[in-house]
Amino acid sequence: MSKYAPRVEKMDISGIREVFEGASEGDINLGIGQPDFPTPEHIRDAALSAVEEGLVDSYTANKGIRGLREAISEKYERDNGLSIEPDNVIATSGASEALHIAIEAHVRQGGEVVIPDPGFVAYEQLAVLAGGTPKPVELRDDLTLDPATVEDAITENTDLFIVNSPANPTGAVQSKADMREFARIADEYDVVCLLDEVYEHIVFEGEHHSPMEFSTTDNVVQVNACSKSYSMTGWRLGWVTASNDRIERMLRVHQYVQACASAPAQYAAEAALKGPQEPIEEMVSAFETRRDVLLDGLDDIGLETPRPEGAFYAMPEVPEGWAADVLENGVIVVPGEVFGERGAGYARISYATNVEALKEALEIMKSVTRATP
Repeated sequence: MSKYAPRVEKMDISGIREVFEGASEGDINLGIGQPDFPTPEHIRDAALSAVEEGLVDSYTANKGIRGLREAISEKYERDNGLSIEPDNVIATSGASEALHIAIEAHVRQGGEVVIPDPGFVAYEQLAVLAGGTPKPVELRDDLTLDPATVEDAITENTDLFIVNSPANPTGAVQSKADMREFARIADEYDVVCLLDEVYEHIVFEGEHHSPMEFSTTDNVVQVNACSKSYSMTGWRLGWVTASNDRIERMLRVHQYVQACASAPAQYAAEAALKGPQEPIEEMVSAFETRRDVLLDGLDDIGLETPRPEGAFYAMPEVPEGWAADVLENGVIVVPGEVFGERGAGYARISYATNVEALKEALEIMKSVTRATP
């Protein structure tokens, strides 16, 4: 008899973690998915005020404080033209928990979860943790997810498919037409479309859209967070939105695994969403500049790179062993196969760092690439 749960035995430690463990102090880190900007001052001040006023010493409501859920509702109306009731929101410990409770609440034992490949490392593992069966599907040449490929993958055993836009690890942004098709697929096949939109505001070309704009059923579930847009990764504050019926099922999972999101982080997030949005614009402008520096450098090296339209990642096609060779020379990048079998032959490069570091890293990449047989 096994002394461990079989579903946990099927799970893997993140390949990203393994890359970092192989790195040395002083390496240029182009592997981390974290903005290098401080959390805006007004957001930190809101958390401090809540602490000083004694507002954070107790559990909050399971779904989160009313003010935060109202701010999330207002955000969807302001930014997306969507009407989301505050009661149809659960504040979570980051988008990671939101993904977890959404998958746990909707995936049956053995149910199929269609995921992008390459895609965010958590999708496959969370599907396994829920007792589901991950079903990776390939991306287009521009690294966007093709609705036709998703539709072809759906069977009577499919419970859920995941759309991530802007995407980690590719930086790809799905078009409005794609999102309309994802909504149709969710409606027509009666499966859940789980939208991971944590990089929503970090878009350089085009616009962010959600399948919820076009769905005629309640089969779209949305996950978002303050982590990337407001440089709040350490605050661990995300949320999930869906119909009331779906929210109540996810709440059953949330209340036992988490009870409620961190109270100080909730007050901080309320200030982020209700306060000035200029910090987002400043960060996005900086990321776009960095992206262009990186793309120009990769082109100069001779590495073909699908043009990322959002997030802060690029995935150039690289020679075998390139990521390991670059790491040995002091630059951390993540091998593409960490994000799925179809990621082999690529590497993920994060440009959430300053231009000077990017230029130094590019010089090292150039020397490594020229030395590669």
